[in-house]
Amino acid sequence: MATHNATIERKDDSATLRLTVGTTVLDIMLTEDKPNDVKSVFNKLLEELKSGEFDFNLTDAKEDLYHHICKEYLIQLNTELKSTYKELQDNGLLKVGE
Repeated sequence: MATHNATIERKDDSATLRLTVGTTVLDIMLTEDKPNDVKSVFNKLLEELKSGEFDFNLTDAKEDLYHHICKEYLIQLNTELKSTYKELQDNGLLKVGE
C-alpha cells in the first residue's frame, strides 16, 4: 500500500487541506463550504483507488485547530479508502494488472 502526503496550506483568510497523489494535487478548502468541490476530490480519489490501495499521512509542523481537524479528517478518510478499496476488490472493479 502506498502512502501519500497531505499538507495544510494556510493563508491569512483561508486554509486548504492539500492531498498529493503522485503528480496530482487535490485541494479541499477548510474555510469555505463548497460541497461540489469536495465531491470532485472524492471522485478523483476513487479513480486513483482503482489502481491500488493507498492512504494519506499528514505532514504539518504547526499544531493549531486546522492541524487537529485535518488529522481527524485523514483518520476518517483513510478508513473510508480502505473500506472502499475492499469493496472495489470484492466487486472486480480494480484496474487489471494492479
